Parts: sequence; structure tokens; C-alpha cells
Amino acid sequence: MRSRWPRTARARPLFDDMRRWMEQALTQLAPKSETAAAIHYALGLWDALARYLGDGRIEIDNMIAERALRPVAIGRRNYLFAGSDAGGRRAAILYSLIGTARLNGLDPEAYLRYVLSRIGEHPIKHIEELLPWKVTGKLVPTLQQAA
Repeated sequence: MRSRWPRTARARPLFDDMRRWMEQALTQLAPKSETAAAIHYALGLWDALARYLGDGRIEIDNMIAERALRPVAIGRRNYLFAGSDAGGRRAAILYSLIGTARLNGLDPEAYLRYVLSRIGEHPIKHIEELLPWKVTGKLVPTLQQAA
């Protein structure tokens, strides 16, 4: 019987082999070794990891999220110098806008330039019109700019 998900047909045997290898390795390792602890950790999360096999929408890793958070991790030390709680809130708002612009395929610098050039005359009760997903059609997407 052919699997509904091609991923299941191709990855399931590898997953099963890896689990057998881990279980076999545990019999040869010192129970309190760091490697044994890592294997126990992986086996404890096995069901969650195996969900990847049955749902084609699930990524096997979280690299997209990791890449998105890299600037936050790199700039963490700089946040100590935001000046105040209010400065920290303003920085968080800017990081959120920049991240959301990227997620909508916009060049963050072009998006901020667009918003800053209009916000002075823009009615506050219509401020949501300047959110990244609302202006996507008015700006050239990042991917198209590079081509």
C-alpha cells in the first residue's frame, strides 16, 4: 500500500533505524554519560519529532524561527542600553515591525521609509493601513528587488 505522504514512505525507515540505533547504543553506554542523557532526551521527544512524518506542513527543524531570532540574540547586549523601559518598548515595536515586514516579503528599510514618509499626515484611527501586510502591494517585494 502506498503512503499518503511521500515523506512517510521515505523518512519512516530512516526514523525507525535511528530509533533502533539509539536504543541499542543505550545498552553500550554508561547510564549517566552525557551521550546517554542526550539519547534519553531525544527518545522522550520521539512522538513529537515523528509528527513530522505524518503531516507535510511540519518542518523537521526550526531553522526559520532560529534565523528570525538571530538579530535578537546578537543584539541582546545592546538592549541593556535602550535607556529606559520606554526605550526598550520602542525598540521592541521597531523589531516587530521589521520582522513582520520581512515575513511579508518587504525590504524593511523601504517599508520603514514608506511609513515614516506618510505617518505625519495619516489619521490615527486608520493607522492599521500602514501595517506591513496592508502595504505589500504598494512596495516592491524584497525577492523581486534582488532579481
